Amino acid sequence: MALKIGIKAPAIKLKSTSGKIFDLSSDLQNKPCIIYFYPKNFTPGCTEEACTFRDAFSDFRGLDVAVLGVSKDSIESHQKFKKEHNLPFELLSDPTGAVCKAYDALVPLIKVPKRITYLLDAEHKVAAVYQDMFGAKKHIEFMLQKMKSANT
Repeated sequence: MALKIGIKAPAIKLKSTSGKIFDLSSDLQNKPCIIYFYPKNFTPGCTEEACTFRDAFSDFRGLDVAVLGVSKDSIESHQKFKKEHNLPFELLSDPTGAVCKAYDALVPLIKVPKRITYLLDAEHKVAAVYQDMFGAKKHIEFMLQKMKSANT
């Protein structure tokens, strides 16, 4: 089960493609964000999802919402993936899967990250969740709809 709407999101401190350690509580203090978890860089579904987030990035930026991608891939793999697909947002490396586990974003037994997306409000409480392993584009459409309806 995904994290419940309204609860405070777990802490995140992970290596980022920026070269720094990303800390959710300080780097995005009082800012809403989308955190999407995905199985693996350079796979068809994950590439489609990342590129769809890239293509909709101006919409997220216009709503002042940061976007972050998280998987268990190494930071080196993330940097290649980000560069190859011109991703305008940070990717975070969770090699142990601890953050994925805290967000209930690991497939049981095989411990591969699920495709699950969270919208966190400015207080970093879960405002919306979308989970679907095969509908990569649906994650972006759902989050945009949720954010636009919250702003009307």
